[in-house]
Amino acid sequence: MSLKKRLIARIARLGPMSVADYMAECLHDPEFGYYATRDPFGQSGDFITAPEISQMFGELLGLWMAQVWMDQGQPRGVLAELGPGRGTLMTDVLRATRAVPGFHGALQVHLVEASPALRAAQAEAVPGAVFHDSVADLPEGPLFLIANEFFDALPIRQFQMNDAGDWQERQIGTSDDALIWGLAPPAPLSVREGFAPGMIVETCAPGEAITEEVGRRINAHGGAALIVDYGDINSTGDTFQALSGHAFADPLDAPGQADLTAHVAFGPLARAAHTRASPVVPQGVFLERLGITARAQALAEGLSGAALDAHVAAHRRLTHPDEMGTLFKVMALTPEDAPSPPAVEPAP
Repeated sequence: MSLKKRLIARIARLGPMSVADYMAECLHDPEFGYYATRDPFGQSGDFITAPEISQMFGELLGLWMAQVWMDQGQPRGVLAELGPGRGTLMTDVLRATRAVPGFHGALQVHLVEASPALRAAQAEAVPGAVFHDSVADLPEGPLFLIANEFFDALPIRQFQMNDAGDWQERQIGTSDDALIWGLAPPAPLSVREGFAPGMIVETCAPGEAITEEVGRRINAHGGAALIVDYGDINSTGDTFQALSGHAFADPLDAPGQADLTAHVAFGPLARAAHTRASPVVPQGVFLERLGITARAQALAEGLSGAALDAHVAAHRRLTHPDEMGTLFKVMALTPEDAPSPPAVEPAP
């Protein structure tokens, strides 16, 4: 039985599904789930993340984290990544920070990954890393954490305002062996100004729970979290999408066969953390403040021909407003009494 047929049978038995339940089944079903059964990254996969585009991305994030670690007194603790992909980002982080005195000795690498298929690649890329199923399983202590394109894959719920001004949850039902959209009866939802009938708002309770736990650890022990993802301060409208073969697809068409994501609302994540959250900065601005152009120029000196063209294109893709530079945002979480982290605050 395919995942689609299994979901249709479930809906017939239990009733329509929320978007959150649908995402969880499609992405993490042990037999058919997208992340449970494949490596989706790179040219041969369905999408490419920033670490796969250029080593510069991971190098700069690693040096950012090392600076924050030094600013906080070089504590012993945990260097963690949520959803580490193939391990490329952490590999670049560790390479870039080898020359930082004491950094590798003070921080043990921990990776939070639910996918058995991806854990195998991560273990090969980052020997000695300790794996966990959730943030809650990380050891207590100073936490220096990176989450790149992690929160966008967490299950969301969607609510649509009807003509009476009430909110109805968008759900997934069936019709003639097809999955279709529908609306639940009106339900209580915090009133938000500026919404009109037909408009949609998205919530992500799992994401808020994770930043709450991360914020608790940072407040208690010190450290920092660097969150990089596509989205904005708030999430308005229908941002639920599917990606297959580097192209957008219908999210209901082939459950388990496409990546499902939604834009990240950084504001609710920051509020849930209950610690100091930086301004939300465009990725291109953040990387330029860290010196990506100088690094790109240095790497370009040894390149020519097609390799140089690819390198220039990678720099543009990471930073240009028409590429990832504006769509992707960066936010840092740090203790209230810690020095301000670099590159996320405007220059004085």
